[in-house]
Amino acid sequence: MQKVYRVELSHEDRDFLKDLVKRGAQEKGKRPSALKLTRARILLKADQSEDGPAYADAAIAEALDVSPKTVFNIRQKWVELGLEQTLERRPQKSPSKQPKLDGKAEAKLIACSCGPPPEGRSKWTLELLSDKVVELGLADSICRETVRQTLKKTSLSLG
Repeated sequence: MQKVYRVELSHEDRDFLKDLVKRGAQEKGKRPSALKLTRARILLKADQSEDGPAYADAAIAEALDVSPKTVFNIRQKWVELGLEQTLERRPQKSPSKQPKLDGKAEAKLIACSCGPPPEGRSKWTLELLSDKVVELGLADSICRETVRQTLKKTSLSLG
């Protein structure tokens, strides 16, 4: 059966992918992700040029423990988008969830935590700070974990 999306790698692309798989071609001290390595292996096995093995999708899927649909999608991406975009994860268009606190609200939270604690308390707690954020109208509701993560970003300690 004739394949709709034919992967025909150039010598340079094939050498790059082999190097990536073989040595992990570290970029700026980081190792490539497992996803990137799997995609590189799929492209190498699906290569239908004169030097390529041209394995069937089912054989590639079985060898690399992925689904045949994944192999098809990688071939399609390579034909439509090119090598670099095929290997990289697609960037997220917008965050899954908008943050509760923006920069100004975070600054006010940090200022509160650095200030004196409420009367009758010796220090701020995460619960007190989350109540203060709601009291100031910075957010409708906020959990103590969000407060903790915000303070952690600034290396502040409540102790």
